[in-house]
Amino acid sequence: MAARLGDVIDERHKAEYRELRAADLVNRRIARPMPFGNTINPYRGCSSGCVYCYARYTHDFLGHNDPIEFERTIYVKRGDPARLRKSLERARRSRTLVAIGTATDPYQAGEGRFAITRGVLEAAARLPGLRLSITTKGTLVTRDLDLLRTIADRSELSVNFSITTTDVDLARKLEPRAPRPDLRFKAMRALAGAGITTRLFIMPVLPCLTDGEGNLRALLTAARDAGADGAECNVLFLREKVREFFFESLSAHFPELLPAYRELYARSAYVPRDTAREIEARVARLAAEVGLTSRWRADRSETRTRPANQLSLIW
Repeated sequence: MAARLGDVIDERHKAEYRELRAADLVNRRIARPMPFGNTINPYRGCSSGCVYCYARYTHDFLGHNDPIEFERTIYVKRGDPARLRKSLERARRSRTLVAIGTATDPYQAGEGRFAITRGVLEAAARLPGLRLSITTKGTLVTRDLDLLRTIADRSELSVNFSITTTDVDLARKLEPRAPRPDLRFKAMRALAGAGITTRLFIMPVLPCLTDGEGNLRALLTAARDAGADGAECNVLFLREKVREFFFESLSAHFPELLPAYRELYARSAYVPRDTAREIEARVARLAAEVGLTSRWRADRSETRTRPANQLSLIW
């Protein structure tokens, strides 16, 4: 990767931005089972600073071994427009979903300056028949309503808003530089009002912090009122290196919860299956009560078969 890493091109939001010359902005999924076949992460690293972010370990591949560097040294991907179009055309032919923002937020603070995500959407808008999803905590997504409308008219598109809590103080501890939850719901309402399919992603659900009935009901109700088509959730996943980083944050803000978390994640990066099932059932019940469809992340299938000239209206 060293030959592709460029100089510092900006400093803002407590982060240093560096250029990364990408071989291809579109990556084909070849490993773990996921409900998409292609991913686009316009940035490596993320300024939102979510203490639970599973993707912090990816900075190790760039020589940044301290998890905090994930939010302090951010790489802005520059790619060849012709290569981007070719990769999107390949995804269109195979009818596989292109998921934008699977590891880092495509609408994090630096997007306002660099507009890499907008460039991807401009390319997608010129290729009808794509299957796209966008996952974000960012409210800047409303800037691109013009492109999103065009894409939604000609392709399959959903925008997923990651919101873990309606409690502003708790959100500030967990996601220190992400937009407030109410602002994210406002952005969701704007997109849904423009005819864009939107979903609430309660990802992750944090045991003992955001898994209570009050918080979950508030999230689901707010999503329903903002016009969301449904909700999806997944319990916190803690890879070893991220786990210790997250535990440090717990020690600072919620020290009383540290023993319970050490027990929950003592044997695996996942909570025990019984705990996950209990949370899954709670979300499903509350969603049904407020009149919103819901599903567990594992419920999504990777591909679906249908005629190549027929576009689905949902995802």
